[in-house]
Amino acid sequence: MPTASIEKGLVLYFRFLMAWTFLYAASHQVFVPSFSVVGFLGHTKTFHDLFVVFTTPTMAPITTFLVEYGHLLIGLSLLFGFMVRVSAAFGVLLMGIYWMAHLDWPFVENTNNLIFDYHGVYAGVLVYLIVKRAGHVWGLDAWAENLQFVKGHPGLRPLVA
Repeated sequence: MPTASIEKGLVLYFRFLMAWTFLYAASHQVFVPSFSVVGFLGHTKTFHDLFVVFTTPTMAPITTFLVEYGHLLIGLSLLFGFMVRVSAAFGVLLMGIYWMAHLDWPFVENTNNLIFDYHGVYAGVLVYLIVKRAGHVWGLDAWAENLQFVKGHPGLRPLVA
């Protein structure tokens, strides 16, 4: 956990920045009834055969629900600093999936991005938050780690450690 106040401020800044990123995305998905992942995943190029499975009439509603509420839960977790290790890990996974979905080898999304784009930056920031135990910097992870329930069930400790 960071000890210097400048480093704590930086960790908090990145945690809030990533929280806003996920919450903003969720606001355009959860509150828009017509949102579907089909428009996004149906136009993938490099890994089209992998992603087209998630756009079928059976899978699309499930995938859409997972994306919408995944963004919302990751954003709230980062905002409140609760279970940051878990939510940031899922965020890194999502950023990897989004990077793959945008990939038109060797470009990502357009010819301005060669191999890497902002998804890699976001994933790097999320890894930084995991390493720095960002939920312990003015977050609920430090509080939750000291709960008797968590202390009595050691298997829960990694969720908030």
